[in-house]
Amino acid sequence: MNVKPLHPSRTQRGITAATQFQTLMGDYGTSDFILKRGGRLPKVTVAYECWGELSINLDNAILVFTGLSASAHAASSEADPEPGWWEFMIGPGKAIDTDKYFVICVNSLGGCYGTTGPEAINPATQKPYGSDFPDLTIEDMAKAGHHLLLELDIDHLHAVVGASMGGMVALAYSLQYPDECDYLISISAATRALPFTIAMRSLQREIIRCDPAWNEGHYDSDNEPESGMLLARKLGLVSYRAAEEWHQRFDRTRIAKDRRQGKPFEIEFEVESYLDYNAHKFVGNFDANSYLYMSRAMDWFDVADFGGSVNAGLAKIHVKKALIIGVTTDILFPIEQQKEIAEGLIKAGRNVEFVSIDSINGHDAFLVDRDHFAPVISDFFAQT
Repeated sequence: MNVKPLHPSRTQRGITAATQFQTLMGDYGTSDFILKRGGRLPKVTVAYECWGELSINLDNAILVFTGLSASAHAASSEADPEPGWWEFMIGPGKAIDTDKYFVICVNSLGGCYGTTGPEAINPATQKPYGSDFPDLTIEDMAKAGHHLLLELDIDHLHAVVGASMGGMVALAYSLQYPDECDYLISISAATRALPFTIAMRSLQREIIRCDPAWNEGHYDSDNEPESGMLLARKLGLVSYRAAEEWHQRFDRTRIAKDRRQGKPFEIEFEVESYLDYNAHKFVGNFDANSYLYMSRAMDWFDVADFGGSVNAGLAKIHVKKALIIGVTTDILFPIEQQKEIAEGLIKAGRNVEFVSIDSINGHDAFLVDRDHFAPVISDFFAQT
């Protein structure tokens, strides 16, 4: 494989000892990576991690696309034993078995964990792109993943896998390269965003942009729009979990009096403390502009763009079999959206397994509910 060690962009967040970097070939014999909405990037670097061994026949590769805020560090490895965000799913003997498969997880184009995004240096100005970064789409993320595979001399996938935003990217990959992938797993994703989801993400973006530190997208690394990111993340966290989970975990429990400072309207309930703690943990580990660009890309995505209607678009997916998973308590990507994917693929004559998971964990269930998710994915791969 043609792997080149490269230095990441100005930030080191999300970069681990196992992270590898690859500069992609451009389009039409140039170095330019052409984006769906007309923009160009003179150079694109993709950060990724991999596990397992590529077979002699180059036919056991699985490409994993992440959710909006995840890095390429999906699982631990000898190079980096720190548990990854999908540790229970990827590894020797696990559902995505690295004793059998060569697994690649990419940091999405537009992200901030080593792949080219708004934090990267704009060659024209020698400063970070910021809000001068070109319009980004889900299809561009899929294309970057495909270009990476070409650099790794992989021209066919055993499977493409993604959850949340990554599930959208997996759909886009299957649409853009219909004859280059045998199996598709799309988890808690959608053919297009619903008005509620668009409204939620729009409000998050507005909160970030209203922070004076955002500075029209051109802020310094030592003065990022932290207040906006904190509030946007708290709003996101509320939508990632189900109401019943909030009730069971926190009820109306108040924090201990010795943790209070006596300030007006201070944090009083444990659920408030949870949101505040996790939002602060996120701020500083994710770039605000990446959040803006990637969330808008999710709003723009529409499978109907591939055929005039959702079903016509889904008919262009040619995988041998698809596994579509949804969660009954997901308010961000309701289960009806995964049913729409499954039913559209079935109408097109595809072999589809649809699994509805009754988990209390809402949209984030795929990250935490090992008992429900791991067996389903393990059984699916046992049949491939």
